[in-house]
Amino acid sequence: MADHAALIARRERLLGRNMSLFYDDPVHLVRGEGVWLWDAEGRRYLDCYNNVPHVGHCHPRVVEAITRQASTLNTHTRYLHEGILDYVERLTATFDSSLDAAILTCTGSEANDVALRMAQAVTGRTGVIATNHTYHGNTAAVSQLSTRMPPVGGFGGHVRHVPAPDSYRPLGGDGGEAFAAAFAAEVEAAIASLQESPHGFSALIIDPFFANEGFPDLPQGFLDKSVAAVRKAGGLVITDEVQPGFGRTGSDMWGHQRAGIVPDIVTLGKPMANGHPVGGVVANADTLNAFRKAFRYFNTFGGNPVSCAAAMAVLDVIEDEKLIENARDVGEYTRDAFKRLAQKHAIIGDVRGSGLFMGMEFVLDRATKQPAAVQASRIVNEMRERGVLMGKIGIHQCATKIRPPMPFSRENADLMLSVFDDVLSGL
Repeated sequence: MADHAALIARRERLLGRNMSLFYDDPVHLVRGEGVWLWDAEGRRYLDCYNNVPHVGHCHPRVVEAITRQASTLNTHTRYLHEGILDYVERLTATFDSSLDAAILTCTGSEANDVALRMAQAVTGRTGVIATNHTYHGNTAAVSQLSTRMPPVGGFGGHVRHVPAPDSYRPLGGDGGEAFAAAFAAEVEAAIASLQESPHGFSALIIDPFFANEGFPDLPQGFLDKSVAAVRKAGGLVITDEVQPGFGRTGSDMWGHQRAGIVPDIVTLGKPMANGHPVGGVVANADTLNAFRKAFRYFNTFGGNPVSCAAAMAVLDVIEDEKLIENARDVGEYTRDAFKRLAQKHAIIGDVRGSGLFMGMEFVLDRATKQPAAVQASRIVNEMRERGVLMGKIGIHQCATKIRPPMPFSRENADLMLSVFDDVLSGL
């Protein structure tokens, strides 16, 4: 702990205060492999949280691709290079045929910033709608989208926030048609408000899995009415796939495919190249060209040959190791086990998720559904003490966030479940 204190003090001195750290006793990591991490004392941790190393920490095929390309050439896209073309061609083949072109960036934040400007270029308007508990990055533009940390000077008049979907406490009183209609009504009201303002309405931006909102279990077709309202008003639908993308939900390659919609713009980030800094914006070529005409945009590192080699290797591994199928199988297996634990531990109010993105919501009382946020923090920290890393998320900050690297196995799940049962028993 003394070493941790010294590191934290040095970190605050060199990087500034108030930087986020996981856990009451932060972990000092020095090595990773597959679904495992090791700290400076040699202790091993099961990683049930990090989606950035999508195909596993330090996957040898990704490391080899980076090494090979870095030892050959790395420059930017103002020179011709086939690597970015080969990658975008393969990437866009996983989308609807209407989404046939892309811009590569370095981060998901940049991707969402570009997406907002694409919508402005197409519609000639600037008003945007987001949910009230979302996160789409940290540029000045996208920081306006989340209410969790209000920007200095307050929110601009061009943003409207709608209530984040909560399947455990649904708008409309039930989790079916009334729930979807209630959410769509909020979107329609926000559209009307923007249309009455000088900004007009350009886009609705959502994570189609609503990850930071606590990944609610939504009925099939939940977003259909909202998407129809956006299109009727001449707006664009932007889906942020930074968290649910690349097969994480176990059912489809992309979260919007699982939700049954075809967006106008898709943004990508974190897991795209297994930790190498790559992000992207996928859209129709006409949409992308409208952006290029309206904005002078160039990204020195976006789409560089090394990044593209890393990203291509990730697609290879997802396919060759059948990781989407693995996410479906292990996810269903793990959620079934969580539901059995819910019969034993009354603090578990709800179990939800899809593929290798899942968790449960903790409550003080199932009848009132009163959030157990303090207990959720204690559980996550107890798991860390016992060598299992997971996070906390949700509208009420009382849901676990379990989002491991995609090679996560049933054996790994059994270890996590055993520790989890012990921690809950000790509350």
